[in-house]
Amino acid sequence: MLEIRWHSRAGQGAVTGAKGLDSIVAESGKEVQAFAFYGSAKRGASMTAYNRIDDKPILNHEKYMSPDYVFILDPGLAFTDDFTANGKDTTKYIITTHLSKEELIDLVPDLQDIQDRVFILDCFQIARDTIGRAIPNTPMLGAFMKVSGMYDLDYFKDKMKGVLKKLPENIVEANMLAIQRAYDEVH
Repeated sequence: MLEIRWHSRAGQGAVTGAKGLDSIVAESGKEVQAFAFYGSAKRGASMTAYNRIDDKPILNHEKYMSPDYVFILDPGLAFTDDFTANGKDTTKYIITTHLSKEELIDLVPDLQDIQDRVFILDCFQIARDTIGRAIPNTPMLGAFMKVSGMYDLDYFKDKMKGVLKKLPENIVEANMLAIQRAYDEVH
């Protein structure tokens, strides 16, 4: 089973991103779960979202997991959340930050022994430049496609267009640019 935990603030699109990813994966015949846990229902409050993906029916509905991937959508949460909790020796961390990888690792002691599994990019800046709003969920998914290799990027973007089809065409295209740029910039 593949497990993903998203650390975000309410209003940054983590739940929408988790559900969008599940929609795409479900089309391939896999079993999926996407759900969230809100500490406070206020915009800007810290929250977590989750994905589970498997070939078999998923019977576990608990929020506790040992994630294969951890996404940090808000840079401040790298300093306040216990985002490495229950991580495995293979867990990969994709973190949005304006800092260099070296600066981030120096400031967050939990990353020092796992730096080869830490990937960074500035999802906020990418979203502002492409979509016009600091909503980091689609850039994070673009980075995830690069780090995980789950899907070919063109396939993923084509399927993501279907997920976003209710939005105006210019917003859909802006999200495609955000996904592509994140894929290209994550390191």
